[in-house]
Amino acid sequence: MADDPLEQLRAICLAFPEATEGSGVGNPSFRVRNKIFAMRHDLHQGRWSLWCKAWPGAQSMLVEAEPDRYFVPPYVGHHGWVGVWLDGAVDWGLVADLVQKSYCMTAPKRLAARLVEPQQS
Repeated sequence: MADDPLEQLRAICLAFPEATEGSGVGNPSFRVRNKIFAMRHDLHQGRWSLWCKAWPGAQSMLVEAEPDRYFVPPYVGHHGWVGVWLDGAVDWGLVADLVQKSYCMTAPKRLAARLVEPQQS
């Protein structure tokens, strides 16, 4: 994987079925069927972060356990999204897991099922 955090995030997000990169909300945002499942933000603090959907209870668990790594993002945090700082020592395996869960919560069931079902030849 590349050393650039944006390139690492792209590699993770665009590996999912029908995932696309766009602009508008986030810089960039990653979508499936035109629904955002992950986005990169600056928050005007000079720090890049990833925002993605989190399963019920995960946002508070992550933020309380590691407030220096996770945060409740503005605008979408009240909907359960979680923010992850992309500077410093980033655990890309954990980021990939969060993004995959967000993708599965956003994608149509048939697409999400392709992540766990063996491919038919």
